[in-house]
Amino acid sequence: MGMGQVWCVYWGLLVSVLLGLGGERRAEACSCNPAHPQQLFCGAEIVIRAKISGEKIVSPSNSSSPYMKMIQYEIKMIKMFKGFDKAKDIQYVYTPVFSSLCGVKLDSNNKAGYLLSGSMWNDGRISIGQCDLVEPWDNLSMSQKKNLNYRYQMGCECRINTCYTVPCASTGDNECLWTDWLLDNSLNGEQARQYACIRRTDATCSWYRGGPLPERDFLDLSDP
Repeated sequence: MGMGQVWCVYWGLLVSVLLGLGGERRAEACSCNPAHPQQLFCGAEIVIRAKISGEKIVSPSNSSSPYMKMIQYEIKMIKMFKGFDKAKDIQYVYTPVFSSLCGVKLDSNNKAGYLLSGSMWNDGRISIGQCDLVEPWDNLSMSQKKNLNYRYQMGCECRINTCYTVPCASTGDNECLWTDWLLDNSLNGEQARQYACIRRTDATCSWYRGGPLPERDFLDLSDP
């Protein structure tokens, strides 16, 4: 997988193995490492905009264990941003029933619109989880919606380094420093909502924003 891959620990995979061996241990939590929306985009096999039109509980593996059950969301795909080579039309996405297995709960009653990203199983079904880029469409900023069209893809060869302390120095020209946590104690700050890390013509990577520059200069944080 690419360097922009979502860094996620799916405890559900461990549970699947244990259950397959006859064990009945249950995973206790889903853990996702911090990731910029661009990293989640680049690490996903499928990224789409869709409306949720229905849901039901299914057992893809024909297992009687409740921990193997999945929620099958019926969707109406509005637009595909990534995955053109893998799927032409997507009618369903799947997620674990339990949040401890990284399952996500989507609103299927009001035909809500979502940005959905995930991976494709060998049988062609699409899996989504808490560590993927799954957001109500109306919660996205205008910049994020524009970046989905091509800017995130332009930066998939770039590396986004999360800054937790100062100094936070770049380790190469192909890197952008992500400082939202450092400045705002939030993973949904200015850079996450407004910026894309893109590769320029000289092969270096830098943050790009279509609108006016922010008041704070993120690059200053690399100084001692």
